[in-house]
Amino acid sequence: MKTLLHLPPHVAWANGALSRAPLIRKTTHLGDLAGVFADTDAWQRCDPSQPVYSVEMFDSPSGDGELYTGVTHLNPGCVGDEYFMTRGHFHARREQGEVYFGLQGEGLLLLQNEQGKVRLEQVHPGSVHIIAGFTAHRLINTDSQILSALAVWPSVAGHDYASLAGGFAKRVTVQNLKLMAKEVQNG
Repeated sequence: MKTLLHLPPHVAWANGALSRAPLIRKTTHLGDLAGVFADTDAWQRCDPSQPVYSVEMFDSPSGDGELYTGVTHLNPGCVGDEYFMTRGHFHARREQGEVYFGLQGEGLLLLQNEQGKVRLEQVHPGSVHIIAGFTAHRLINTDSQILSALAVWPSVAGHDYASLAGGFAKRVTVQNLKLMAKEVQNG
C-alpha cells in the first residue's frame, strides 16, 4: 500500500501570503468603519473606499474541533490622530481563545476584558500573542508599512462586534503613543 504525500497549506512568513489551498478574502474600507474612530469629523472627510485592512484565510471546514487560519494585513494610516486599526471584537462564544503571530510591520494588539480592563502588546515579526477567552482584541498599525499577523482560532468562536459598539476603553493616538514610549524609556 502506497502512502500519499500531501502538501499542506503554506504561509510565507516574511509577508503572510497564503497558498496551496482555497482562500477566502475580505477587504474592510474606511466607509465600513462607522463609529470605530473617535474623530467622526476626520473619518467623514476620508475617502470611504480607502482600504484599511484585508483578511485572507484558508477555506477550512467549520464546526466543533475545527480551526480557522488567516492573515490580517493592516495598512498604515491615521484618521485624525488615531492610527488605522481593525474593528476589534469579542468572540460570540466568549470562552474561545485565539493566537496571533506577528509577521511583518510594527503595531499593537489591544486587549480588553469584559470589565473594561485593557492592556497593549507590541506586535512585530516573530511576536506570539495568546488571546485568552473572554478577551476582546484589536490590531493597531503604528508603523509606516503594512502590519501583518497570522491568526488561528476555533471555527465555532464567531464574532461579537455589537458588545463594543461604544468602542474600546483605550484609544491609541500618535500623541499618546509618544507618551507611552517615554514612560517605557523612563522605566
